[in-house]
This record gives sequence, C-alpha cells and structure tokens, in this order.
Amino acid sequence: MRLDYRLHGPEGAHVVVLSSSLGTTQELWSRQLPELEQRFRVLTYDHPGHGASELPEDASTVERFADGLLGLLDELRLRRVSLCGVSLGGMVGMALALDAPERVERLVLACTSAHTGPRDRWAERSRIVRTEGMQAILDSVVRRWFTPAFEHEEPETVGRFRAMLAATPPEGYARCCQAIGTWDARERISAIAVPVLVVAGADDSALPVEHAELIASRIPGARLVILERAAHLANVERAEAFTSAVLEHLGQEVPV
Repeated sequence: MRLDYRLHGPEGAHVVVLSSSLGTTQELWSRQLPELEQRFRVLTYDHPGHGASELPEDASTVERFADGLLGLLDELRLRRVSLCGVSLGGMVGMALALDAPERVERLVLACTSAHTGPRDRWAERSRIVRTEGMQAILDSVVRRWFTPAFEHEEPETVGRFRAMLAATPPEGYARCCQAIGTWDARERISAIAVPVLVVAGADDSALPVEHAELIASRIPGARLVILERAAHLANVERAEAFTSAVLEHLGQEVPV
C-alpha cells in the first residue's frame, strides 16, 4: 500500500513516527510538531484510506496496517524508530512492536486499547458510513473527541477536526473500523520489551481509562499518565502536558 507521509526536522536525528487516530490525518499532530521537530526527525503519515493514502485491496487489519508502515520505513531506510500513536495509531504501534521488535526503540500509546470491545459495534459503524455517509456519525464521534469545556473554549479547533472527519473517505473509514473491530492483543502485549509510556484522557468516553490501565499492567515496566480535562484526542486538548510527557519519555534528544 502507498502511504502519504511527510518528514520533519533535522536529518540524522533519532526518528519518531507519529501515528494518527481513526478519522484524522497528519494534521492531528500540529500541536506537537513544533517541539518534536526541534529535537527529532519526525515522520507523520496517513492511515490507509485516510488523506492521500491508498486503501489496500486485501483484508484490513491492524497487523496489516503495521506491515504497511514497516514497508514505508523500509522505503525510507529508517531502521529503528520510536512511535507515538493515538487510538488506532497506538494499536498500530503495539502491532509493530510485536511483529518487528527490532525496529522499535520506544513507544507512546495514547488513548488506545489492546481490545476495544464487541466486533458488532464496529461492523455497524462501518455499515452506517457506507450507506449514509460520514455526516451520519459526525456529531457522535466529535462529541467523544473533545470535552464540552474545550468545545466552548476552542470552537474553531473543534470545527476544523469536524471538517477533517467529514472529509474522510467513507470506505477508508469503514475499513479501519473493521480493523479495530478484529483487534485483540490482550494476551500478546506482555511480549513488548521496549520502554512504553501509556497516556489516557481522564474524560475519554471512547476508550476510557480502564483500557490504558490494562495496557500498562500487562506491558512490563510501562508507565501510565492520566491527563485530566482531556477526552479522546488528548494530544490536542491537553497539548502542552501531552508533549511534555512524550518528550520526557523519548529523552528530549537533540540533533546529532
């Protein structure tokens, strides 16, 4: 699959991959990039069927998406990277660390899950967007992305993300829903052996804190940070605290 990507920051620095959530693009990371690209070589990309990334013809699974990312790393000759992922992006990060552990240095797993719950729920969401379009889910999804306080404080930001979701191709969104619905790594993540930071939004109704607690309890040495006053897109809503936690975990490396 061909993934649309951008490289930021100085060549020669350690590489950090930013992997986005379902229904968002690389623009999800606009509040982290100014800090990260001063210290790291940063790779952003869009999931299959999102942005300008192609949708593969074969089955859509989280493991397949991780394999696609691995292909991009090979193409760019990036042998070992750290990865920070939100939601679906965190699932891809876990799959990459399990399937190609020699390629992963550190992980930040934010507002994500090792198993999201009943597959039927995701199959139904896939059906809705395929038959009714993205407009049918906009209100319910954006309501889970941000707290009411943030919607009041930054209505323009919320509107921008609502437009981002609306512009997502329905089939791309549906296929990613199918991938999430079949994802279950609960019995495997204990094999992840790299340093892991788990981040949760205290007010995340999409993937509540219990999902983060399970991940942190099963990955040896994982550290859990819970951000207050944050819903599902915690890296947007609590950008400063999120970025600080990521930099602390990655070591705040400076260019070589």
